Amino acid sequence: MFLLFLLLSFGVAMAMNLFGHGIALSGDFIIQGAPKLTADAAGIPVSEVISASIPLVFVMGIVTVTTAFFLLRRDMKKGNIPQGEAVSIEANEVQSHLLTKRMKVIFAFLIPILFGLDVVAMYYFQLQGGDATALIGGTAIFILSLLSLVAYKKNSLEQITDLFIQGFQFGFKVFGPVIPIAAFFYLGDSGFQAIIGEFLPKQSHGIVNDLGVALSSVVPLSKEVGAVTLAGVGAITGLDGSGFSGISLVGSIANLFATAIGTGLATLTALGQIAAIWVGGGTLVPWALIPAAAICGVSPFELARRNVVPVVTGLIVTTIVAMFLI
Repeated sequence: MFLLFLLLSFGVAMAMNLFGHGIALSGDFIIQGAPKLTADAAGIPVSEVISASIPLVFVMGIVTVTTAFFLLRRDMKKGNIPQGEAVSIEANEVQSHLLTKRMKVIFAFLIPILFGLDVVAMYYFQLQGGDATALIGGTAIFILSLLSLVAYKKNSLEQITDLFIQGFQFGFKVFGPVIPIAAFFYLGDSGFQAIIGEFLPKQSHGIVNDLGVALSSVVPLSKEVGAVTLAGVGAITGLDGSGFSGISLVGSIANLFATAIGTGLATLTALGQIAAIWVGGGTLVPWALIPAAAICGVSPFELARRNVVPVVTGLIVTTIVAMFLI
């Protein structure tokens, strides 16, 4: 059953999405872009946000992935998964005969080792944000070039160019729908302000962010309500399609609640960050799901629909756990 789960396109897409855009991005322990933004807004060190987010990220990840697995297995038993959604493995193994079995084994070990060294380098040299992204991107290009040299030998330089062209073409094809779809989400953020900005208050940050601020200002102050409010504000600000756009606001609101409650600043900040990125960073907003959906050949809207129950369940459980950690 587990092997069949892996072979289904929706299973693969959900795994890529929940692990990559959810667990990895919401914690962001390596590059530390997200916790840097929330920590600065909350006025605390980045290390405190990361430490507070570790148990919450694990709870969110375990609950979400487990729920998604059992829901997908249930649909498989009921026959609700289309039969034509299986991943074509043979189609993806293009010209794999160019590498010998020995070279395949070598690269199978070499690739994770190189990316592991990236993690070590980021930790040792304190690389964050764009510097860390550049290091990972450079490593990927190096691996592509090395594979081409081994596989194509004399024609490697031409093949490297062709592979880059294919990659850019795939990127434009995948992200083409992002432009019209993202426009609707941006209407809730800076786009809405740009269109009718003269009719909005000067302190407005866009209708979605204003809803988050309004919610935070009318609720009573306690650690339970604070946790629910931060999760709600984070989720609302994530609806604009960019989980990172609202996490500064989340950090500021967490500071306000923690000051009133007297404790739990790091935990509230981490909770709001997790909620914002899980919703807006790529598990519920359709346009953010496009890369995983395109690679697996499934609809991004259907993938978002299948993510709703697992992600909402995970947010509820994580919020409850955060109440005990504050």
